[in-house]
Amino acid sequence: MDYRDEIRSAATDPQRLEELYRGAKSVQEAECFRTAIDACYEQSPENLLYAAWYYRLTSAAAEERAALPTVNWKLAIPLSLAAGLLLWLLSDPAAVFPSGEPVLMALWAPVEAVCVLVFLVGSAGRPLRTYLPTLLGLAGLTAVALAFTWWPTHDQYGVLMFIHLPLVAWSAVGLSLLGWQSRHPNRFAFLYKSLEVFATGAIFCGAVGLFAVITSGLFQALGINLSQAMIRLLVVGGVRAIPVLAVASTYDPRLDPLRQQVESGLGRLIPTVMWLLLPLSLVVGAIYLLAIPFNFMGPFRSRQLLIVYNVLLFAVLALLVGATPVTEANLSARLRKPLRTGILALAAMAIVVSVYALSATLYRTLQDALTPNRLTVIGWNVVNVSILAVMVYRMVKRGAHGWIESVHSAIGQGTMAYIGWTAFLVLALPLWFR
Repeated sequence: MDYRDEIRSAATDPQRLEELYRGAKSVQEAECFRTAIDACYEQSPENLLYAAWYYRLTSAAAEERAALPTVNWKLAIPLSLAAGLLLWLLSDPAAVFPSGEPVLMALWAPVEAVCVLVFLVGSAGRPLRTYLPTLLGLAGLTAVALAFTWWPTHDQYGVLMFIHLPLVAWSAVGLSLLGWQSRHPNRFAFLYKSLEVFATGAIFCGAVGLFAVITSGLFQALGINLSQAMIRLLVVGGVRAIPVLAVASTYDPRLDPLRQQVESGLGRLIPTVMWLLLPLSLVVGAIYLLAIPFNFMGPFRSRQLLIVYNVLLFAVLALLVGATPVTEANLSARLRKPLRTGILALAAMAIVVSVYALSATLYRTLQDALTPNRLTVIGWNVVNVSILAVMVYRMVKRGAHGWIESVHSAIGQGTMAYIGWTAFLVLALPLWFR
C-alpha cells in the first residue's frame, strides 16, 4: 500500500502519523510506511515532522539489521553438500524414466527447493507448519508429474515437465516466504531478490567450473584420467551444491523480502546493469520493429523464431523487474523520469512484438493442430502480454508519481497467474493430450 497521500495529509499532525505507523505495523506494512516517509522527506526536507520520522525509522532499520545474526553457515554448508551428493547420485546415466528421460532433469529443482526451505526453516526460527503446505504442494505436484512419465501421454510432455518443474519449485519457495495473502510490494521484492540469488549462483557456477577444469588438468598432468563418476561429482555435485549457498549468501530468512538489504553487493549492481541494458534494449527493439514489415511472415513459417520471441519476452520481464527499484528511496530524483519513460517504452514494444508472435502461433495452430508445445506458448504469451498491458495502463493512468507502485502491482498480480498456469500445465496437459 502507498501511504504517501495519507502522510502528506498529516504533515502537521504528529498524532495522526503515529496512528498511521501503528496501523501499518499491524498489517506488516511498516516497510511500506518507511518508504513513503523517505519519499515525503525527500520532496519536503524542510518539514521537521518528516525529518524526525525519517531519522527515527532509518536508525531503527539500521539497529534492526545490526542485531540480526550472521549467515547460518553451519546449516547451509551441510545442506548444500547433501543436495550436491544426492543429485550426483541421481545423475548416473542408468537413472532414467521408462520413457528414457534422465531422472536428474526432473528432480533437481524439487530437491534444491526442499533443501532451501529446510535452510529457511532452520534459520528463521519459524514453526515448520508455516512451510508445510507449500512443501506438501511441491511434493504433490512433483509426484504427479513423475507419475505421468509412466502414463501414455503425449511425447512432448516430458520436455515441458523438465522446463516447468523448476518454476514449480521456485514458486513453492516464494509462497513459503510470502503466503497466499501477500501484497504486491512484497511479491515484487521477492522477484527482485531472486535476481540477486540467480546472479550470485551464476558467479558460484563460474567458480565451480574453473575449479573442475583446474582439477581435471592437474590430474591429467600426472597421467591420471578421472572416471566419469568423479567428473560428474566435480561438475554435477559442485553445481547442485550452489543454490543453498546462493540463498544463504544473499537472503536473510528472518526478514520479509521487502525488508531485505538491496543497497550493497550484487543487490546494488543489478539495477545499474539493468539501467545500462535498458537504452540498448530500446534501440534494438526499435530497429526490430522497423524491420518487421520486411520479413513479416518469418515467425509464421519458422518455429525457431517463435521460440526466440518467447525467450526474449521472459528476458524483457526480468529486465523490467531488475530496472524498477524496490522502493522509491532507492532511486534518485534525476533518474525517475528517464527511467519511467524507458520502462514504459520497452513494455509497449514488448507488447507489440508479443502480440505479433502470438498471432503467428495461433496461425500455425489453425493451419495444423493444437499441441502441448503450442498450448504452452499461447498461454505464456497471454499471461505475459496481460502483465505488460496492465503495467502500461497503470503507469499512464497514475502518472509520474505512482509509476513504481504500478509496476509492483502489475507484476505482483502476475505472479499468481504464473503459479496458476504452471500448475495447470503440469497437471492438465497429460490428461488433455493422451
